Amino acid sequence: MEVIDEKGNVIPKQSEESKRVLAGILGIILGSLGIHKFILGYTTQGIIMLAITVVTCGIGGALTSLIGLIEGIIYLTKSDEEFVYTYQTNKKEWF
Repeated sequence: MEVIDEKGNVIPKQSEESKRVLAGILGIILGSLGIHKFILGYTTQGIIMLAITVVTCGIGGALTSLIGLIEGIIYLTKSDEEFVYTYQTNKKEWF
């Protein structure tokens, strides 16, 4: 499957390295800290997840870890091409 950007250009497979497995595993394991967001380059979203966990003294960590778990599963169920297109090329930030 070829990845095509919004202008119709084919993106070579070597130009984008998929971080799918790393982000998926970190989302499942350390989802409450937002580490998977930092891996994908979503610094603002990672800081939001980390701040919710820290400011609420871990109580909000239940919500952010659930978000991380869901996102980690979504990342791992996508193909590399689909993941690169959705989260690295189009920069879909949440879910």
